[in-house]
Amino acid sequence: MILPKVRDPRLVTIRRGGTLTDDDHRLLALWVADCAEHVLHLFEDERPSDTRPREAVEAARAWADGSLAMMDARACGGHAMGAARPLRSAARHAAYAAGQAACVPHVPEHDLGAAAYAIKAARAAGTAGSTAGRLERDWQRARPPERIRVLVLEDQTRRNAICWSVFDD
Repeated sequence: MILPKVRDPRLVTIRRGGTLTDDDHRLLALWVADCAEHVLHLFEDERPSDTRPREAVEAARAWADGSLAMMDARACGGHAMGAARPLRSAARHAAYAAGQAACVPHVPEHDLGAAAYAIKAARAAGTAGSTAGRLERDWQRARPPERIRVLVLEDQTRRNAICWSVFDD
């Protein structure tokens, strides 16, 4: 469960009573699409003919550029998570990252789900004792646009415990 019981109004859209602007919501979707895509090869190497996670990443981007409706992006997210369910390890986590990314248009707080699953995918793909998870986390932290950077980093600290503690330093 990556969604908190108490919602941060900064991650709730203005139309739902929060303070997240449409522009910042789109930036969040683009950032998580990058996070999910960064580990997507871990799924595609195992299931090269299954395009559902790739389509979910593309859906997040298409929603951000206004060419796809929120409900269609969300549906792509569900399909990607369906691709994840029968799998184990890195491929499963990578598909879940893509699914969570496509759900950000519906609920912005899925952003950390996408990022956390990407870190879990990197950890699972690494060797015992590897720093793959930390390297993935650091890669992600270098990429949010400046306008949402503080929001993302503060949210990682706030929700780290419900995101498998993958954002620990």
